Amino acid sequence: MLPESYLASKDATLATIIESTPTFKKTDWNNDVYLALLESIVSQQISVKAADSIFARFRALFEDLYPHPELLLQKSNEELRSAGLSFQKINYLQNVAVFATEKGVDYQHLNLLNDDEIVAYLTPIKGVGRWTVEMLLMFVMDRPDVFPVDDLVIRQKMVRAYNLTETGRVLHKQLHAIAENWRPYRTMACRYLWRWKPEG
Repeated sequence: MLPESYLASKDATLATIIESTPTFKKTDWNNDVYLALLESIVSQQISVKAADSIFARFRALFEDLYPHPELLLQKSNEELRSAGLSFQKINYLQNVAVFATEKGVDYQHLNLLNDDEIVAYLTPIKGVGRWTVEMLLMFVMDRPDVFPVDDLVIRQKMVRAYNLTETGRVLHKQLHAIAENWRPYRTMACRYLWRWKPEG
């Protein structure tokens, strides 16, 4: 049974969403966890357009357009600021580079770990939170059963789709309970929710 068919058979509301929503195209990150981590930090709390522009200028600071960890750590704060980065984001990018140098963020190594182990491995990097790692799991490592319950859009879409009125911890539990029906394809369910455009 195809994942979409499985999800539709488990959840009538999600079935309607899948039927009315275009299928998603897989993003090709070439399994580059390190570069994806850097881009996710640059993207934090700014628009997609601004993030794309700043990340392009950041990459342009390097000869081959790739911020290898050792080269990133050699750049001065002034050079990095010239790309439009805040001092906080510069610090976070440097944290990722240090971690990559000392411990490694190699895809082959990470792919031996389960989802929770990857979260535990990467979140000690200051500037990398659980949500960031969950996005990596979903879009870079193509893990099939991730549910980013703290993602604002996912929460809003689920509240709308399932007519939820709860708040706080009660809502959190309700969202998890609904998503349980989607195992082992919670990633796909969330991808459809992100793309879904409610009427009205």
